[in-house]
Amino acid sequence: MNNTMPAAPATDDVAAHLGESSPGTHLERPDNPIMACEDVDIFYGDFKAVSNVSLQFGFNEITALIGPSGCGKSTVLRSLNRMNDLIEGARVEGTITFRGEEIYGKKVDPIEVRRRIGMVFQKANPFPKSIYDNVAYGPRVSGMKVESMDELVESSLRAAALWDEVKDKLKDSGLGLSGGQQQRLCIARTIAVRPDVILMDEPCSSLDPIATLRIEDLMHELKQDFSIVIVTHNMQQAARVADRTAFFTALSAEGSGDRTGVLVEYAPTRKIFDDPADQRTEDYVSGRFG
Repeated sequence: MNNTMPAAPATDDVAAHLGESSPGTHLERPDNPIMACEDVDIFYGDFKAVSNVSLQFGFNEITALIGPSGCGKSTVLRSLNRMNDLIEGARVEGTITFRGEEIYGKKVDPIEVRRRIGMVFQKANPFPKSIYDNVAYGPRVSGMKVESMDELVESSLRAAALWDEVKDKLKDSGLGLSGGQQQRLCIARTIAVRPDVILMDEPCSSLDPIATLRIEDLMHELKQDFSIVIVTHNMQQAARVADRTAFFTALSAEGSGDRTGVLVEYAPTRKIFDDPADQRTEDYVSGRFG
């Protein structure tokens, strides 16, 4: 994959669409990207939800997407493994690549995309099956060839820091676990199919502080083997876990009031929080709005 991409163009198209001006985007890209978005627009029918996003995601890095509600960060996240395909009327324009290949290409299987780029949702959603069958489900339905399903289930649960807590009750329902355990089970289910990238959409929003810290510690361990992109409203969480942070905001259209998400700034997390290049970023991370 080409390690350099042209700077995101000024958002004149957004300004024209929304009837107001917007400063340019400030980007500092990783040297070794596994995924990239270039000039991405996302629509739901005629509504432009996200405009002109250019981002790169580094190998074995955690990237946080932050911003106020309605700025399109979850929409961008779902576009990275074609989850938006499941929403009627949704479409993506521009280019999103994984290991240099366009994931929206006509010959690309979206199911294979979602195997290589897994998703962990905001609310834990274990299947009404045993703990063992939750983890084994993905490899089974995808026809993944494994030497030992038992070993794959164990290694996935270990990677999700859950094995020691469930090893004696693998036949019990996954629905009987605590909220934090259920979320780690969903992470184990995701990594069982051996993805390269894990997308996390506010994975700790419904968890207590202790369970949240367990998930955050787990993210640091997982990034040794996976690239992670996380959407979070928790500024402290982004500061704790992310190597890089992208700040989004929304511009309101005159008349209709429709809000279109735009990328404002993307840089190493320390810079975003300590020395942002854009005043809008400074205002958000300091709590002045959002």
